[in-house]
Amino acid sequence: MIKDITIGQYFPGDTLLHKTDPRFKIIILIIFLTSVLAAASTVSFLAVFCLTVILLAISRINLKILLKSVKPLIFILMFTAVVNIFFVKGENPLISLGFIKIYKEGIINAVMMLVRLVCLVLGTTVILSYTTSPLDMTDALERLLSPLKYIKVPVHDFSMMMTIALRFIPTLVEETDKIISAQKARGVSFDTGGLLKRLKALIPILIPLFYSAIRRAYELAEAMECRLYRGGEGRTRMKVLNVRASDYIFLTAMLAVCVGIFLLNSYEIPLGFLK
Repeated sequence: MIKDITIGQYFPGDTLLHKTDPRFKIIILIIFLTSVLAAASTVSFLAVFCLTVILLAISRINLKILLKSVKPLIFILMFTAVVNIFFVKGENPLISLGFIKIYKEGIINAVMMLVRLVCLVLGTTVILSYTTSPLDMTDALERLLSPLKYIKVPVHDFSMMMTIALRFIPTLVEETDKIISAQKARGVSFDTGGLLKRLKALIPILIPLFYSAIRRAYELAEAMECRLYRGGEGRTRMKVLNVRASDYIFLTAMLAVCVGIFLLNSYEIPLGFLK
């Protein structure tokens, strides 16, 4: 399970999403999230699902990597489905076994909620994380939040902290996996015993992990100091962000899709087989 966490990883490529200006990608991500959260009918959810599939196809990210990003959420997805299926009431139950009653509305809500969660995860990782390098993400955040400088908000420091945090997630995941393997080699068991015993077994993992994270933070700070790193005003950039015509077309298309999803909320697909 630890190895399946892919948050914060960047996969280089030459696709439309990789080439899109990171500032536009952040705006496109906000529009995409708005579309997913605004979907309220079966037709609009179908449109959101198709939009997510199109974005995945454009990114050309390996299917195994995409499935890994969803795998850690299996428990949440199952719990959400169970809650909606067994606790959402309707008019006429489809299945009635004593106090257990399953309604058509519960099944529909469960499927919609699963689609919403999967689309949120896949869309967010593909649009921003998997197709944007940490350096480009830092520059984009700093540029978009630059108006906040006038009210004395440390925009550059905030952007740098966000990017470093995302960048070190894969490193900490790899470090955690190494610590678990080392502890298992010493005879520590993490899968046996009661809840209290399993919690105690996490102590040999958390202490080395916190120590490693703090040590890496100090090493990074010292490396930046040795290179005379000073963020903020006067800092030059090796790669200058340039907006292309395709960025405006991509943004306009996403805005049109978002408006279309809002309009589709008034339409429903008749589910005659659920009676």
